[in-house]
Parts: sequence; structure tokens; C-alpha cells
Amino acid sequence: MKPGIHPTYQVATAVCACGNTFETRSTKAQIRTDICGVCHPFYTGEQRIIDTAGQVERFMKRMEASQTAGRKVSKRQERLQVRSAAQLEADARQREAEAREREATAATRRANAQANAQSEVAPVEDEAAEPVNAQA
Repeated sequence: MKPGIHPTYQVATAVCACGNTFETRSTKAQIRTDICGVCHPFYTGEQRIIDTAGQVERFMKRMEASQTAGRKVSKRQERLQVRSAAQLEADARQREAEAREREATAATRRANAQANAQSEVAPVEDEAAEPVNAQA
């Protein structure tokens, strides 16, 4: 190790907010903590919420407000509903267009079938008939 560039590693006293103190090693002489192994809910077995930034309270306020105000739809849910409604309308228009196209195709086929049927029934000149003489 290069001399003079590393901080001194010394015995430090850690003090918890619950009042517990213990010794450890650190570059600082004294360490203050909010929670330690003596008061941590995992080790004590008690049900306690540890919240230093107030996030739990804000979440609980939002939950209470949403329950008292009824079921309010979020902006994202509104956008999704509008998008799904627009998609349903587009799908319905597409199905209608396809139905019209099928009907037009069927009408064309019927017309072609009628034309073919009429051409098959059309009178054919009889070969046994007397030919008309152009000289007479």
C-alpha cells in the first residue's frame, strides 16, 4: 500500500437511536445509526414499520383518500380505456368493411353465374336446318 493516501482505520463507537452502543472498526471515531440489531424488527420479531423519509405515511394518506373518494380512475387507466374503445371501434369498422366486401364478391359471383346460365340456354343454330341460300 502507498503510505499517506489511506485513511486511518480505527476502533469506533456506534450509537443507535434506541440507546444501544457497540464498538466496531471504521475510519470515523463515532457512528450514529437509526436502527441496530437490538431494535430491528427482524431480530426483535415485532411488527413495526421503519420509515425515516415519511413514505409510509404518504402512501397511507393516498390509500385513505382513494378509499374515501370512491374508485377514481388513474390517468393511465383513462388513456387505456380510450385507446381500447378506439380499437374496438376500428375493429368494428374493419368487420363492416369486410362484410361489405364479401357481399360485393357474392353479388358479383351471382351475376356471373346468371350470365353463364343465360349463355348456356341461348339457342344454338341447328345444323340439320336448311341453309339459307344467298343466291335465291
